[in-house]
This record gives sequence, structure tokens and C-alpha cells, in this order.
Amino acid sequence: MTDRRTQLAGNLERVEERISAACAAAGRKREDVTLIVVTKTYPASDVRLLHELGVRHVAENRDQDAAPKAAACADLDLTWHFVGQLQTNKVRSVSGYAHVVQSVDRPKLVTALSGAAERAGRELGCLIQVALDAEAGERGDRGGVAPDGIEELAAAVEAAPGLRLDGLMTVAPLTGPYAGRERAAFARLMEFSSRLRAIHPAANMVSAGMSADLEDAVAAGATHVRIGTAVLGDRPRLG
Repeated sequence: MTDRRTQLAGNLERVEERISAACAAAGRKREDVTLIVVTKTYPASDVRLLHELGVRHVAENRDQDAAPKAAACADLDLTWHFVGQLQTNKVRSVSGYAHVVQSVDRPKLVTALSGAAERAGRELGCLIQVALDAEAGERGDRGGVAPDGIEELAAAVEAAPGLRLDGLMTVAPLTGPYAGRERAAFARLMEFSSRLRAIHPAANMVSAGMSADLEDAVAAGATHVRIGTAVLGDRPRLG
């Protein structure tokens, strides 16, 4: 366990250096960017070590892995983000531990999340996942609403009991006009964020960037970056 802690500490230090350098290059303050460590497929013991090392935001993408892990770490002051495609039959479970759902991409999911949050007596933060590779009216291959659907979905979240509209999220697309153009993709997301904030001023969270492209996300203006491999490395995974 000591070796694993040392490994995680070193990885976190290198990621911190990257984020700090990216902020400096962009003329931004380091505190303007929040690190979310994506702990999917890794055990609760890693989450505990990360907490010891100062991490306070963690993310998961599969409820069947996240629920028991969150329960095992319920004594820690962590903010849990759900970042995967979410089916409505998992909403009740996810609403029990997640603080923020970053993958809201359809009205049916908004309705389900609202009902579950109310029943649990909790408020869930919601990010609209934007699919930059989706045609108008469609969803992306990896989830997300097409840009033309952002405003309608945001209004639905804003009006839904138990939900809080926090902002936007995207994953750099593998196809379409932004494939291989991460910085342009994230800059486009920031344009959508500016429009959203004009209507919903409190929805100022922009989640973008992962291990390979966090610098592009910070340069564009992302407020949160989601880092997995660069922190957790290639340790044998669960499942």
C-alpha cells in the first residue's frame, strides 16, 4: 500500500505541474481549475489514498462499480461526480451518492433524476453533456445532446425540483469536424457556456479535458478537468 501511495503521490504531483503550467500559459489562476480524479475501475483503497493526498473530487462512470465504492468511502469528505452514460433504471442508485451528474443529455433523464433526488431529499448538480459530433436533434455516439438541444435541456433542469443546473460538459469527439482538434472543440464548448450563462448565470461550470488533452481544456477556459490514467496509471484494474 505504501508503494501505491508513493506512485499516486508522484502521479498527482506531475498532473498538478501540468495544470499549473497550463494555467500560467493561459493567464489563469491555478485555483480556477478543479481537478476531478476519475477512479473508474480502481478500488476504494485507491480512493482513500487519493483523499489522504488531498483529492476531494472523484468521478465514476458505472453505477455498479460506483455505488459500493461510494458506500465504502462514505466517511470521507468527497464530492462524487457521475460522468458516464446514465440509464434511467440506475438513477435511483446514482442519486443516493452522486453530488453532480455530468452526463445529462435528454429530457427523460431529467425527469427521472428529479424524482429520485426529491425522494432522496437531496439536490443534484447537473451538467448538460454536449456532443460536438452530433447532428441537430441527435445524441452523440458517447452520449450527449447536440448543440441545438442545450437551451431546452437546460431549461428543463432549471425547472426540475431537486436539480441544480451547474453548466456544461463534453468529451473531445472522435468523429466529425472537431475530431483531432481538441482545443477548437473545447473553445466551441466555451462559446456555448457563454450563451448559457447569459440566461442562467449560476451555470458556470465547464467540465472538459482528460489525461491527454487537459492543457487544451485549460487554455480554452475549462473550470474542471477529469483525469484518470495520468493519476492512477496502468495498475491492474478491477473486473
